Amino acid sequence: MRIKKVINNNILCVVDEKGSEMIVTGKGLGFKRKIGERIDPALFEKTYHMEGKAEQRKLRELCEQIPMEHLRLTQDLIEYIKTQITFPLNESLLVTLADHISFAIKRKENGIEFTNPLEGAIMSYYPTEYHLGQHCLRVIEKEARVNLNPSEAAFIALHIVNAELNTSMSVMVDITKLIEGTLEVVEYFYQKTFDRESLDFNRFVVHLRYFAQRLFQAAPGPSGDYDPDFQEMIVRSCKQHYKCAQCVGEYIRNTYQKEVSDEELIYLTIHLKRINLANK
Repeated sequence: MRIKKVINNNILCVVDEKGSEMIVTGKGLGFKRKIGERIDPALFEKTYHMEGKAEQRKLRELCEQIPMEHLRLTQDLIEYIKTQITFPLNESLLVTLADHISFAIKRKENGIEFTNPLEGAIMSYYPTEYHLGQHCLRVIEKEARVNLNPSEAAFIALHIVNAELNTSMSVMVDITKLIEGTLEVVEYFYQKTFDRESLDFNRFVVHLRYFAQRLFQAAPGPSGDYDPDFQEMIVRSCKQHYKCAQCVGEYIRNTYQKEVSDEELIYLTIHLKRINLANK
């Protein structure tokens, strides 16, 4: 390994024979080291590597700004998170979550705390990720001896969902707001409140999550092979639910200036019928 940059006495940025960059740590590892110097990998205690060059650069910059124990703690948290969910996580989660946790700890030490205005929605729409956020807070309290605001669980949950969907945090906030607004339209239309704890509600929210992602990222719809006869059959046999789907389409058009395709309306109609049958 060749040293590319000495970050501090305990952290180095190195490159291997193939030119792949990584961050390595070890007690006294960077002491009196120089750029270009060769170093034995056997001395490394921890290695951090990102596949994307942009993400690797962000990781290097982050290591210059936050305590190394915060990065190490975040990596341990992510390893646990991976055992609890089935979705693959974007590697950028290490950078974004470590940055958030480190900043939250610093804010707490300075007596500054934030509340999350979307906490209720996040708790309802992303229960698995929210519970993982709560787990992270318990680990942070134990390892870093800092008792963060309970609202931080919702912020952490958004970071996890963001990594699941490969979106930016701003898009993730838009997705959550769209889900919340859509559910308000749906419950107003049917004049009833759905059971937030039910499996069918969770399935519906998962559909809305990916529906919103496709909408904001202009991605292809769930299927392009619905023929007109099939669509007509769904519209004819599920008139009430299709009307509700159209109301959702109108809400999205008026709020986000985006058009919902016919295919998306059909998919939404099917999910609306399913959740209504389950709640009878």
